[in-house]
Amino acid sequence: MGNTYPESEKLKRKNTIDLLFSEGKSVSKYPLRLVYVPVDLSESEPIKMGVSVSKKYFKKAVDRNYFKRLLRETYRHNKDLLLSESDQKYAFMFFYQSKDRLDYQEINLKTIALFEKFRQQVQTQK
Repeated sequence: MGNTYPESEKLKRKNTIDLLFSEGKSVSKYPLRLVYVPVDLSESEPIKMGVSVSKKYFKKAVDRNYFKRLLRETYRHNKDLLLSESDQKYAFMFFYQSKDRLDYQEINLKTIALFEKFRQQVQTQK
């Protein structure tokens, strides 16, 4: 799988998003948080991913959009870490939860650590 974030991987269904927030588990690595839930996806994509930046921390839409772009980019480059050996399909929501304005390199390192933490958590649940 290439380093892409195609339309088919974007989390859009309200039912799936509701399931994420009602039954999802989360893993955090400051300032990032990943909420996930195993789902039965009919599509060929093994992952559905959404990103969010709180209006509480960044009042201007320009700032929120900037950090959402960074989150999507770090996901795109590191999504192979999320694809574990199992055939289980997941829906994810990726959050930036801080007023701190980290640069791309710092967010990338935190994303890698967060995805590794997710893989460890999933492996211990098996």
